[in-house]
Amino acid sequence: MTHITIEYMIMLPILIMQIFLFPLTATWLMNIWVDSRRTLALQEATSHLGSTIQQLYFSLNHETISAGTATYSPGLPPFIENNHYIGNATLRTVLDPTLNSSKVLELTLKLARTQITTTTSVILGPNVLWRESTFISNSTNACVSAEKLPNGTICLYFGE
Repeated sequence: MTHITIEYMIMLPILIMQIFLFPLTATWLMNIWVDSRRTLALQEATSHLGSTIQQLYFSLNHETISAGTATYSPGLPPFIENNHYIGNATLRTVLDPTLNSSKVLELTLKLARTQITTTTSVILGPNVLWRESTFISNSTNACVSAEKLPNGTICLYFGE
C-alpha cells in the first residue's frame, strides 16, 4: 500500500504542473504563430506598396511623358486582422549627391496596436523627390501620388 502513496506523491505534482504548463505553452505557440502571420501579411503589403511606387516612378520617368500628376490606388487591404497600418518613407542618396546617383526610398509600415514593423527599399533614379506624407491603410486617401515637374523631376508622396 505504501507504493501507491509514493506513486501519488510523485505523480501528483507532475500532473498539476501539466495542467498549467500545457495551456501556457499552447498560448505561447499561438502568439508566435499569429505574430508570424501578421508579419508576413504586412511584409507583403510593404513589398506591394514599394513596387507600386517604383512602377509609378518609372512610368513617369520616360521623356515622352509630359509634366502632370498621377495618382494610383495600390489595392491593398485596409486592415490586417482588424488592424490598420501606417506607412512612412525616407529618401536617401546612394552615393555622393554631386555624382547624380540613384536614390533609395526606405519604406516602413507599422501595424497599429502591435509592435510589428516591416521595411523595404525601393531604388529610384536621381531625379526624384519625396514629399513627407503618411500612408494610412484604412483612409479614403490611401494612394500613391506622383507629380512630374516641367524640369523632369518627379515628386512622390502618399495620398491627397
